[in-house]
Amino acid sequence: MEKLIITIAPTGNVPTKKTNPNTPITVEEIVRDIKTCSEKGATIAHIHVRDSNGNPTSDKAIYKEVLKRLDEENIDIIRQLSTGARGGENSIDWRGQMLELNAQMASLATGSSNFMTSVNANSPELIETLANKMKENNIKPEIEAFDVAMISNATRLCKKGILKGPLHFNLVMNVPGSIPGTPKNLFHMIESMPEGSTWTVSGIGSSQMTMIAMAILMGGHVRTGIEDVLELKKGVPATNGSLVENVLNIARALGREIATIEDTKRILGLF
Repeated sequence: MEKLIITIAPTGNVPTKKTNPNTPITVEEIVRDIKTCSEKGATIAHIHVRDSNGNPTSDKAIYKEVLKRLDEENIDIIRQLSTGARGGENSIDWRGQMLELNAQMASLATGSSNFMTSVNANSPELIETLANKMKENNIKPEIEAFDVAMISNATRLCKKGILKGPLHFNLVMNVPGSIPGTPKNLFHMIESMPEGSTWTVSGIGSSQMTMIAMAILMGGHVRTGIEDVLELKKGVPATNGSLVENVLNIARALGREIATIEDTKRILGLF
């Protein structure tokens, strides 16, 4: 079984200081938390940014500042930039503007789905344009699959040559309005992926510990962070560092080694 890749998702689009006071919002806070998690063993940072009012944004200048600070502080972690639908306007140019920056990976949702109070809208034109822009900039897509149809569409795009295999998926489980985070659903999503794919699981909210344990046992990889879960337990706000420590504890108990940066690059084909 390959070593375990840990991705940290420190901020996301939804958490606020009100819902969790440990949510990193500013560039300084985001970089600080990524550094802490990197030192604990996370090798990929799934990065969202916020504007000066704390609102989600896809602003290239703010992403550029985060990457600059990571370089200045010599933080050795793979940078995965979000192209998600909740970072302001939903135009192709706005959603993909950060792909011109020096990052190794970026998120790519290959379909539309529902969130609790909004639509995760990803048109065919947007998906293909973002995928092509990632290819042009030598950025590996992480396919964000909120349901099985997104896996099927990613497979179709691979056959068309728009995506290049082997594909890497993040199975986003338990978002209200999308696929529930259950063992049965996880098995189905894994079985639906093309042969040779690698995969990470993001268990949202109450599904996190179950999904992490299952991914570790089944040879997959895991994502954690305040983007995905706000509390360590009822009434106890999580920190990004403590969530990585939870993953480490589960991995140790189940006998799975943790991937280094070099391991991660090899496993995902990042060169």
